[in-house]
Amino acid sequence: MSWIVRTTLALAVLAIAAPTAAFAGAEREVPRSTTFGGSCPKCELSGRRLNGAHFVGADFREAAMVGADLRSAQFVASNFISANLSKADLSSAEIVGSNFSGANLSHARLRSAEAHAVVFAGADLSRADLSNIQANASNFGKAILQGANFRSGELTAAVLAKVDARGADFSNAELNHAQLSGGRFGKASFRSAELMGAVLGDADFDGADFRDADLRDAMIAGTDLSRARGLTQDQLDEACADARTKTPAGLVAKTCHHMAMPRVIVSIPAPPKPPKPPRYLVEVDPTP
Repeated sequence: MSWIVRTTLALAVLAIAAPTAAFAGAEREVPRSTTFGGSCPKCELSGRRLNGAHFVGADFREAAMVGADLRSAQFVASNFISANLSKADLSSAEIVGSNFSGANLSHARLRSAEAHAVVFAGADLSRADLSNIQANASNFGKAILQGANFRSGELTAAVLAKVDARGADFSNAELNHAQLSGGRFGKASFRSAELMGAVLGDADFDGADFRDADLRDAMIAGTDLSRARGLTQDQLDEACADARTKTPAGLVAKTCHHMAMPRVIVSIPAPPKPPKPPRYLVEVDPTP
């Protein structure tokens, strides 16, 4: 056998063996440059290292990503409806125009994440760490936020209507023009938070802490603040109440009729189209 033939055979063996060895050595690791697109509903990616991955126009509805490492990952116009991301780490992730409705993000970490115009409606974010998050104009409507940490977060014009945020921490957060109407915020902390122009109507703040919070032009019509803590007369003088507003003993809220309720619209991105089915080449033997 000539040396050319032997060399060719050796290279062929290496070419076949290399992918197998690489897969064995990185059984649970995905390269940082990985980009996901197309449709992969109910995918199993729990515990995978996906830090720095890009999800662009991807459909991962009902996917299992429990405890996945998604630090610094990018999510653009992607669908994670009802996905399980509990205990996942999305710290410093960039999320734009994506849909996490009904997703399980309990005990997840989204520290310093950018999540502008993202839909978290009905999602479970209980005990999640969202400190320093930038989630302007994002929709958390009817989400479970019990014990969640939004400390120093940016939530301007965010929708938190009808959420269950009992025991959540919004201290030092920016909630200007946010919608908190109908929510449950018992024992939540709004210490030093900015709530300028925010809508707190018909929400429950039993035991919530408003010490040093900025309530300028906040709409507190129909709000029960009778058992809220840390409120002062100066704060209430800057807010806008109605006859249904309840205040702590000794404090009075002023009624005003000239302020319009701010309207915030967050559109839900349409799910991406699934990829076309694969095409196969079939050789037909014409011989009978």
